[in-house]
Amino acid sequence: MKELVCIVCPNSCRLTVEQRADSFFVRGNLCKRGETFAHNEMTNPTRTLTTTVRTSLGIPALPVKTSHDVPKAKIQDLMRLLASVTITKPIGIGGIVVKDALGLGVDIVAASNALKESAG
Repeated sequence: MKELVCIVCPNSCRLTVEQRADSFFVRGNLCKRGETFAHNEMTNPTRTLTTTVRTSLGIPALPVKTSHDVPKAKIQDLMRLLASVTITKPIGIGGIVVKDALGLGVDIVAASNALKESAG
């Protein structure tokens, strides 16, 4: 049995997940999304990564995020990759900072227009 806190909606339901054979039984969820979250968390946990990367422009760091969820086990590898990135030209929200990061099929994209605005 495993206890989780659902992060899908503001309810933050406390879930109890029990595995029997190849099935998961979830209790404590107030909506169907909690059951889906628990199943995914038990089989293939994923997250959206949000962080910052250095810039050589008017601001020291720019907020970035993954374009899609990534396997939770790859978060530290992505953070190591992003520690080596420095943005050298203006970029706006959604602009690609790193394409296909770590071959995961996920881009790292700008989450702010701060560099685009500081260039103009």
